[in-house]
Amino acid sequence: MQISNSVESKLRELASHGKTLNCYIYDTREMRNKIIHLTDIMPAGVEVFYAMKANPHAAFLAAALEADAKGIEIASLGEAEKAVAAGFDASRLIYTGPGKSVEELTWAVEHSLRTVHIESLTEAHRLNGIAAAAGKTQDILLRINADFDIHEAQTTFSGGSKKFGVDEEKLSSVLPQILALGALNFRGLHVYAASGVLKVSDLLKNCELVFGMAKQIEADFEGVLCDTIDFGGGFGVDYLESEHDFDPQAYADGLKALIEQYGFAGRTFFLELGRYLAADSGWFCTEILDIKDSRGKKQVICAGGINHFRRPAALAINHPLAIVRLNREKMFDGQETIRDESVYFGGPLCTGADKLANDVYVEAADIGDIAIFSLAGAYGLTMSNIEFLSHERPEEIVLS
Repeated sequence: MQISNSVESKLRELASHGKTLNCYIYDTREMRNKIIHLTDIMPAGVEVFYAMKANPHAAFLAAALEADAKGIEIASLGEAEKAVAAGFDASRLIYTGPGKSVEELTWAVEHSLRTVHIESLTEAHRLNGIAAAAGKTQDILLRINADFDIHEAQTTFSGGSKKFGVDEEKLSSVLPQILALGALNFRGLHVYAASGVLKVSDLLKNCELVFGMAKQIEADFEGVLCDTIDFGGGFGVDYLESEHDFDPQAYADGLKALIEQYGFAGRTFFLELGRYLAADSGWFCTEILDIKDSRGKKQVICAGGINHFRRPAALAINHPLAIVRLNREKMFDGQETIRDESVYFGGPLCTGADKLANDVYVEAADIGDIAIFSLAGAYGLTMSNIEFLSHERPEEIVLS
């Protein structure tokens, strides 16, 4: 893995201060470029939202605003307030996720969010009561737990028993009840089958199945139009550096063909992208505090572990790794080093689950060097066990 000169230069500057180094470095230029590119290549009607759960840092919200993303996908009141504070009008927010509280739904109605995505009949009745009491009508999408999934995806959100949405086979009984709620305005569907998909054909198959579902609903329910469809996100990131990057142009071309095939021109389609936009705008950088041989395998102990970067352990993957060599003087003869070997990286926590990487090849590393885990801009610090053992929170440094 190659790291940019600006990132390495910043790390060497920080290391010169003498304090143990443990931080995130962000450079959101790539994120802005991706939003602009996607907006340019997608067919008419496709709107790109930033799913801020990937990284709620102000720099990422600013990047989305500067790149003219259509809006922000939120999943909590806290996210809503951060998005508005960053400059997004509440009318540019779409609210997804199960278990929305009365307070959250009340805020959504009071601030006239673009859409609220209903996950159950209970949520529909709760939102309807709030909107009716306020004398308002709230636009909604109905989230469907489709009866299909994408088998090769990193994470699946449909098929089988799921906490997300209404089971597809229950639509015939549930949808009429939602349509009867006078303070809700049904606009269409939210079907998010999977996350972390690298094969364009898989996501396009999801789009085709969703279009078929929309057609069937319109045939079964007179006067009902699914004029808005949210595909979720799903664009994958090649964490293994296997040279199989997701191809957004192929997706755009395929989606355009499907829109024409189904006669869906003039409708609106949401893409709520988080990981794909944010991942390569961040690096987790942590100092190597110890190296020891344990029964024939080197154990590398870093200043930060799953308390600061939980994702590799949670998803059982290795992120791309680089070492910034600082050539610090050895403390004693026989001090362990790493030379051309596969090793384990962990943090300072008192748990065997504290894994940053395993069986990862390292050409050379010494105590005092800096381990850099790339593609850490999405689901980095905020996904982590920050309070575990009460270590100092890592600094978040924004380059641009």
